[in-house]
Amino acid sequence: MTLDDATRYQLLKLIEAHPDYSQREIAAAMGVSVGKLNYCLKAIVHKGWVKMGKFRSKPGKRSYPYLLTPQGIEEKARVTVRFLQHKMDEYENLKIELKRLHAEAAEEVFPTGGTDLSGVVVDVS
Repeated sequence: MTLDDATRYQLLKLIEAHPDYSQREIAAAMGVSVGKLNYCLKAIVHKGWVKMGKFRSKPGKRSYPYLLTPQGIEEKARVTVRFLQHKMDEYENLKIELKRLHAEAAEEVFPTGGTDLSGVVVDVS
């Protein structure tokens, strides 16, 4: 079972912040089905990144807190760095694309060489 970095990051972050959340609450916070979340939880429990505890919160009702293991904390740190690098790369690519679009729009609006699109396009510099 493999998870992409974005899913792993979001799941580990949620578990760390809310170890008492139910699967339904975690799934809702992630915007995924309970079935997909169950698959993801099995994968990270299998890897040893999360440990499931068991206790009774109410008579007859069981709740399973999810706790990051030391390996889970290390993995969260690694995936956070990868996730941040990916987002920074996306940001840099978007800046380049916005500058290109800005120049293209300036050329279409001012074919004779004007470039002042201050009221039309947001400056990305």
